[in-house]
Amino acid sequence: MPFDSILFDFDGVIADSEGLHYQCWTEILTPLGIPLDWDTYCATCIGITDRDMLEVLCRQTDPPYSLDDLWQHYPRKKQIFRDRALANPPIPAETRAVLLELGHMPLAVVSSSNHTEVEPVLERAGIRQCFREIVTGDRVTNRKPHPEPYLLAARLLGVERPLVVEDSDAGVASGQAAGFPVLRIHDPYALSRSLLGVLEGSKQILI
Repeated sequence: MPFDSILFDFDGVIADSEGLHYQCWTEILTPLGIPLDWDTYCATCIGITDRDMLEVLCRQTDPPYSLDDLWQHYPRKKQIFRDRALANPPIPAETRAVLLELGHMPLAVVSSSNHTEVEPVLERAGIRQCFREIVTGDRVTNRKPHPEPYLLAARLLGVERPLVVEDSDAGVASGQAAGFPVLRIHDPYALSRSLLGVLEGSKQILI
């Protein structure tokens, strides 16, 4: 097998969570008079840090909204997301099954989200034990698209030939900059099918 490990993004790859993030943000932003439609969220808000996302949205208001004023609402957004994700972990059953089948390989999660939004959800979904390492945004100096998150994950696992699985432009750029092959998926419900196809040699790496 050409890969000695697999490094997974979290949001949009393991977890079908982007819709949940969007719902949480709209609950925060709508009362403040800051519009955020789904197409805009998908085009500009996925794969970047929450602070960078809010900075983009601040510039789109007239007059521009203060980032510092907006940032004070971030802890409430995180709590809303955490409560809902723990109540019903947004991880497809097919994904849970394939991760349990891959127990013979070193696996890691590499996410720009903070550990409070990732690790508890994995625990509640019953798949935390599948991952030897979890690298979240609060563990690195430079988040995606910088290569540091994926390089750190590979170093912690002690591996040299990992396969990166991503869904966003920033995540793909991070994996490529680290020098690793990247499998890009556009639907978390396609993860198990796409990943098994690559591992069995019937599907080509997309990036």
